[in-house]
Amino acid sequence: MFAYIIRRLLLIFPTLLGIMLLNYVIVQAAPGGPVEQMIAQLQGFETGTASRMGGSQQGESRQSQTSNATASESTYRGAQGIDPDLIKRIEKLYGFDKPAHERFFMMLGNYARFDFGESFFRDKKVTDLVIEKLPVSISLGLWSTLLIYLISIPLGIRKAVSHGSRFDVWSSYAVTIGYAIPGFLFAIMLVVIFCGGSYLNWFPLRGLTSSNFEELSIFGKIIDYFWHLALPVTALTIGGFATLTMLTKNSFLDEINKQYVVTARAKGLEEKKILYGHIFRNAMLIIISGIPASIIGILFTGALLIEVIFSLDGLGLMGFEAALSRDYPVVFGTLFIFTLIGLLLKLIGDLTYIAIDPRIDFSSREG
Repeated sequence: MFAYIIRRLLLIFPTLLGIMLLNYVIVQAAPGGPVEQMIAQLQGFETGTASRMGGSQQGESRQSQTSNATASESTYRGAQGIDPDLIKRIEKLYGFDKPAHERFFMMLGNYARFDFGESFFRDKKVTDLVIEKLPVSISLGLWSTLLIYLISIPLGIRKAVSHGSRFDVWSSYAVTIGYAIPGFLFAIMLVVIFCGGSYLNWFPLRGLTSSNFEELSIFGKIIDYFWHLALPVTALTIGGFATLTMLTKNSFLDEINKQYVVTARAKGLEEKKILYGHIFRNAMLIIISGIPASIIGILFTGALLIEVIFSLDGLGLMGFEAALSRDYPVVFGTLFIFTLIGLLLKLIGDLTYIAIDPRIDFSSREG
């Protein structure tokens, strides 16, 4: 087992390198990089990033915009009329004065020291941004995942045990409706009904806590926290429980019809002991295998639209905005962090198999 863990840990490095390289090539090939973003701001009006160039550079940009200089030979889109020296300073500001391969290896060297750099457009370190957005994403991911598993696994087991019954038929309708309605659409419906849209005004629409959160008692803070989370977590749960419920049911149905279950019944064992002492251990293996992916999906990507609808500033929204603005340090820094966490969670998921079924022996695998 120890040798298997070491092999898996060593495989993380080439896997991580391959993922970073593939995404780096794709992102570099996409038009509209940070230099183009800066040029667009200089051609229009000065915003947060433009101020980083300094007052003298801003003056040069204004002068270049009003001058009758000939078009620059720069390959950047929209660079006509911009002083070539200013473009070179912008390239140096963002590190684009070096070849792409050199920037890639420098990035990997910094990431090996867990130095993810500073955002191009937010004037903050990437790690500070991630830490700042984590409370929202962890809150959404933790509670929705917990509710999904607490609902789906018992419901799936009950549907498998009572397969073909009236309960199975009616619960299948609910599962189908939950699967058919996207989570963001259900979130909009919750906003309209419960957030003062057209009917009731029971829940807040913005933020993770109230403005007077620090003034509340401990019990009041807990109530306020879950009051803000109630609707977004409900929307995520409704959108995610259907697939896991059917996966659990089908997994248990497959085990129920196997020979060892028939033999256990022939020996006179109780149904509960057969279900939870024999079937549960085997049927849950496929459920366990999906936990890492579900955590990563809900925590970092699946809540994007929910964050937008309920005005929650989390990692999903931050990553989306970074991709649109070509904020490369945020894009690649978060990609590195999330990929590393995902690979480690996948290993933890494999090791969890042993806790459920000790017959699995990873150390006997080759390669």
